[in-house]
Amino acid sequence: MPTEMEDYLFDLRGYVALKNAIAPSLLEALNRAIDALPPMPQDGWLGHLHYRHYRDAANFHLQNIFEAGAPFEELIDHPAWLGHVQRYVGGDDGLFIDEAFADLRGPGKATRLHSGAHKRRIRTQFRFHNDQFRCGQINVLMALRDIGPGDGATMVIPGSHKSNLLHPAFKTRAQSRGPESLDDVEGAVEVFLRAGDAVLFVDCLAHGSARRVNAGQRRILIYRYGPHWGNNRYGYQPSDALLARLTPERRRIIQPLPPMHPPITQ
Repeated sequence: MPTEMEDYLFDLRGYVALKNAIAPSLLEALNRAIDALPPMPQDGWLGHLHYRHYRDAANFHLQNIFEAGAPFEELIDHPAWLGHVQRYVGGDDGLFIDEAFADLRGPGKATRLHSGAHKRRIRTQFRFHNDQFRCGQINVLMALRDIGPGDGATMVIPGSHKSNLLHPAFKTRAQSRGPESLDDVEGAVEVFLRAGDAVLFVDCLAHGSARRVNAGQRRILIYRYGPHWGNNRYGYQPSDALLARLTPERRRIIQPLPPMHPPITQ
């Protein structure tokens, strides 16, 4: 479970850093598995793994990443963050991962500023009542490679998960779309991570990334946890093969509400 200080910082800032969350042996296995995947076109499928490219082939998401093999399945209920997620999603009803993907990015790209408490979305909400957190979506972002200055680090605006006002940077774009990177957004801070570190944050925290200017590839995983009654963001469903090999604990997170069937009548 999170410490008293981690609870305080999560409530105050909207995020907590988890150093050395992934052991070196698992980290190596995760990177090796990604390296072994073949190149695919935009919206291509490899079994139940979906490639979604963004603008060019050097920048893409691998959706449904827990379908990519055993190392990714270990992350579903990883002890480095499972207790934190249970505490911040809240309640005893169980969890659900509504999106899990690898984000692979080359030089010149960034993630635009998005989210913020001003939107008041139930799916991404931050709530605290009677000493219990009730957050709609908790993101666990894992660094598979070092992310330092110039590497396109995740950037967050601490405390924005409680903001009532729209950040002025949003007002420079139509339809509340924020700037394409957070490099010059006032109040935003970079979250530098070593390979194997993770950062956990509530999704209504305004966030995005710096622009990557260094050579090489930014390589992260993101698992989004919410209450058990959620649904997958894009409609992905776990494969029968995945469900068959998962432990009961992991299966309850991937498929907390199995499909209902009517009774068979003669």
